[in-house]
Parts: sequence; C-alpha cells; structure tokens
Amino acid sequence: MNSTHLSVRLATVGQHVKPGSRLADIGSDHAYLPINLALNGIINYGVVGEVREGPLENAKHEITKAGLVDVLQPRLADGLAAIQSSDDVDHITIAGMGGALISHILESGKDRLTGKETLILQPNVGEENVRRWLMQNGYTITAEEILEEDGHIYEIIVGQQIGVVPPYNSEDLFLGPFLRVEQNQTFIKKWQRELIQKQSILNNIEQSQHTDQDKVTQFTHEIKMIEEILKGES
Repeated sequence: MNSTHLSVRLATVGQHVKPGSRLADIGSDHAYLPINLALNGIINYGVVGEVREGPLENAKHEITKAGLVDVLQPRLADGLAAIQSSDDVDHITIAGMGGALISHILESGKDRLTGKETLILQPNVGEENVRRWLMQNGYTITAEEILEEDGHIYEIIVGQQIGVVPPYNSEDLFLGPFLRVEQNQTFIKKWQRELIQKQSILNNIEQSQHTDQDKVTQFTHEIKMIEEILKGES
C-alpha cells in the first residue's frame, strides 16, 4: 500500500470525505490517506496528526515526496490537539485503532470539536465504544460500512451533529444501526465468528472457580443479540 494505491479499508474511509473538505487525519502514520485525497482533489487542506516522532517523520517524507508541503500540515500532537481553530477543519478521520482508544481521543479532545465536523471513524475492534460516544455527545450515525480485507473484517462509522440524536438501543450500539438492517454477507460472517468466540468465552467463565456474574450477564446478552440477528429475528 502507498498513497497512490490505498488499501480497501483506507479507500473506503476516504470515500466518506466530501470534495472540497478540510481534513484532519489523526494517527496518520505515513499520511497515505490525506495524500491520496489531496492528489485526487478531494481535500484542499489537511492536518496530519501523529503522537510519535517516527510516524511523523514518515508522514513528512511522504508529503514532501508528493509535493504537498503547502497543502498538508504534519504535526506532532496527542490526538485532536493537532487541530488548531485556524485550520477550519470540517472532516476528521481516525482509522486503524481500537474503539476504546478512538473514544478516548474524541473525549480528550472535545474542546477542539466545533460540532460542524463529520467524524469518519474506523475502529479495528470495540465498535460499540465508538457508537456510544457518538450518541452521548450529540452525534447521529449517518453511515456505516463493513468490509473484509486480508482476512480481517473492519467497520467504518460516520457521525455528524445534525439535530436530535435517534434513540439508539443496545442492538444498534452493538451491531450498528445501518449494518444490522443491511445484513450483508460480511456482516453475517463477522457475527458467525463472534458467536463462536463469545460462546467459548462464556463457557470458560461459567466453568471457572470464581464466576464473574457481571461477565456472564454481559456475554449472555451479547450472545442472545447475535443469535437473534443471525436468525433474522431482530
């Protein structure tokens, strides 16, 4: 993968960035996504945020090589601290991290959000954390994607502040309000895998000497939701 040929995962994230946008890509690493979007005329300005020197230097190298030093601003910063008010950012992408970390980044950097930004989030795991944060902070989930690449299944969640947030229930947060309705083959495949894993974990918990009843309740509820969606009952 490089800035010319993105992975399917990153390319799908990029498809949710509207033409003419001003982007902040947090945890950008090599800056492949913002470089690709800039070269294709989708964004006219971008902030490339990295919390570590090594990945930031990688990003600077790729930005210079692509001739985009006047378009993309690489910054060493923790999460949304990379964004300045003068950037006038209207899209934020955070991809390739756990859902708990993405939620932490958003929570820690709430003072950098104006509410006009479209949040395009791609957690590798823990998607429910991301959906819950969006709901609790006034963001409506406006789109979702699920895809498989190299044996891994990824979800992309898009959030915007566009009025009253729908009353998402536990199934919406766990499975995805759009994904659980669409139920494409990748969605089914993911939850078939998850069902087997969660049943195994629950069995191990129940057989342990010191049963964690909270964990039993949690996994029992999750297994029920998965079984219902796979049977088409939800």
